[in-house]
Amino acid sequence: MKRRHWISRAANLAATALLPTAGLWVLPAQAADEAPDVLIKRVATEVLDAVKADAAIQAGDMAKVMALVDGKIMPNVNFARMTASAVGRFWRQASPEQQKQLQDEFKTLLVRTYSGALGQVKDQTLSFRPMRAAPTDTEVVVRSDVRGRGDPIQLDYRLEKTEAGWKIYDLNVMGVWLVETYRTQFAAEINAKGIDGLIATLSKRNKANGKAG
Repeated sequence: MKRRHWISRAANLAATALLPTAGLWVLPAQAADEAPDVLIKRVATEVLDAVKADAAIQAGDMAKVMALVDGKIMPNVNFARMTASAVGRFWRQASPEQQKQLQDEFKTLLVRTYSGALGQVKDQTLSFRPMRAAPTDTEVVVRSDVRGRGDPIQLDYRLEKTEAGWKIYDLNVMGVWLVETYRTQFAAEINAKGIDGLIATLSKRNKANGKAG
């Protein structure tokens, strides 16, 4: 239980660094040419600075949280791949409409689940480890630690190289990869209730989180 508690807490803090890094808008021209570790460091720093400077975000203002996510995060994340990987082999069985619903609900789930972490940002800083990748690599892992009170929290990013630059598609917190964790949960739900059942479950959970938050 203690380890699970720390993993959960770490995931929240990690998401704080990640959230302000993806999006569905136009990226600055420099982003397409940035090295993956430079991209992560820049975006994570911008996100942490934005959170520390905005009392409303720290208080859990969902409108501001969503704006921060859509303005800082989604442009640097391949969310389609992240969702498809989380759904696993069932993704190809889903219709285009179901795939869109899954992406929308999954995004909402992640944002609402980790929005509380934004209010925990105080004096945390990020420390990055040397990159281990060849110039020709198209998929890399950027490794970092979140430092604050207590022990450092491992936070790693998986990225892929696309025509639009490097994009995040998975996140590792203290040895636990986000996509793998959700894949197990989603597979169990789909096996029991089908793809529409998973969509309904995610929607129900998001509505409950919305009322609670």
